[in-house]
Amino acid sequence: MNRPHHTAAPRSEFADALRKGLLIGAAVLTVVLPPVLTVSPPAKAPQAAVRPAPTAPVPAVRSKRLADFAGAKPSQDVRRMAHWVVQSGDHRRMAFVIVDKKEAKVYAFDPRGRLQAAVPALLGSARGDHTVPGIGDKPVAQVLPEERTTPAGRFVAEMGMSSSRGEDVVWVDYDAAVSMHRVIKVPERLQALSSPSNDDNRMSYGCINLPAGFFEDVLRPLVKGSGAVIYVLPETRPLQEVFASFHDVAAPLKVAHSKAEASAP
Repeated sequence: MNRPHHTAAPRSEFADALRKGLLIGAAVLTVVLPPVLTVSPPAKAPQAAVRPAPTAPVPAVRSKRLADFAGAKPSQDVRRMAHWVVQSGDHRRMAFVIVDKKEAKVYAFDPRGRLQAAVPALLGSARGDHTVPGIGDKPVAQVLPEERTTPAGRFVAEMGMSSSRGEDVVWVDYDAAVSMHRVIKVPERLQALSSPSNDDNRMSYGCINLPAGFFEDVLRPLVKGSGAVIYVLPETRPLQEVFASFHDVAAPLKVAHSKAEASAP
């Protein structure tokens, strides 16, 4: 029978020792060395949206010009108001209309402050500069005589339709049902509008009655074209009380012009 070779034992022991040594070394490395971690780069914090710095309001450019009345001779209040509107730019480059309740007259200007026309008007029969609360919701027949005022103030004109009249009008104060429209064709109103005196021009419920030609040829084209601001001057209060930013500019400009003319060669 064959016997095992005597040199096989030492080789087998050496292999066992080598395997044991490798296992022990691996165990030592595991204990001694820290585990290797995969570190991801930190996530970036979300950045707030960059907002542009607020733009400072651009101050209104004041003009040195005055209103051009084209030879007309308005009241002192109308003249002062028109000059202020042109110089301050309060009309925002729109046409503007000044209603002089004391004289029962209306003045229409183009955006550059040049008078286009001046006409008589019929106004509210009650004197006063206020608006009666809720007046716009009242039927005409229920409006009391003392409530028939034409309110003073600054209004942005709007074209619209009157359901009661069935024609286009220029709204002055829609909520108060105050508009500018063609004069109602009844003898009494036509006669009052054409008379040289303004003593009989207070007969409406608050609306501003105008000659039909002025409404169609001047007022309506201005409102539809550039838009218009309507300034209804007060009759019981000072201008400064109704128009908070109003200031008289005619006198200072007149003095400045005189000085310039005196110093001219």
